[in-house]
Amino acid sequence: MKIIISFFATAFLAAMTFAQEESASPVPESTAPATEEKASATVEETTAKPVEAVPAPTVTAEKKAEPAKAAASPAAAQKTASAAKPATSAAPAAKMPAKNMDPRDAENAWEAAVMKHDYSTVEGFLAADFMGVSAKNKFVGRSDVLSQAKGDKDTYKSTKNERLNVKMYGKDVAIVTGRAREVGTGKDGKAFDRTYLFTDTWMMRGGKWQCIASQISKIKG
Repeated sequence: MKIIISFFATAFLAAMTFAQEESASPVPESTAPATEEKASATVEETTAKPVEAVPAPTVTAEKKAEPAKAAASPAAAQKTASAAKPATSAAPAAKMPAKNMDPRDAENAWEAAVMKHDYSTVEGFLAADFMGVSAKNKFVGRSDVLSQAKGDKDTYKSTKNERLNVKMYGKDVAIVTGRAREVGTGKDGKAFDRTYLFTDTWMMRGGKWQCIASQISKIKG
């Protein structure tokens, strides 16, 4: 009987001890699964989140749109190109051609050509049958005047006409009288100030005015 009681006592103590150990270190069944579920949820949330696309720069889109816009309206592009292109018809004429000059303008252009040694301008004004009297009191023809213009070695500071008087005889003939003053330095290095009186006869030929006769007198210098 004691043995039986002792056996039950031992078993009871053992059971109590086992129960205390279980209550002291409980292992919750939901720990591992909850952790795994949380981790899974995190992974799923991370992988499932869509990557936002970076929008194309606005400048690139506008640049791509510009050619299309130009192609869509060729008339506008042509109008813009025409506005940017300089107008050639309105270009100023720095030097009027001899055929468009009246006798007064031709006289001034001739005297300006003396200063620049512009042989071609003088040649354009002289008629093929030109004849005249030079400042050295010599009879001269076209070739004589052109030869003198080519051989001129003077350096001019100014050349200008003064007191021009134009007299028309009909539509095709004009007589011009005036005074020309030329200031500069000769080929010998000496300064000069010359004044000439002249009478030139002009005739309209082939649509332009040509000098057909001239007489020159030096009164100073």
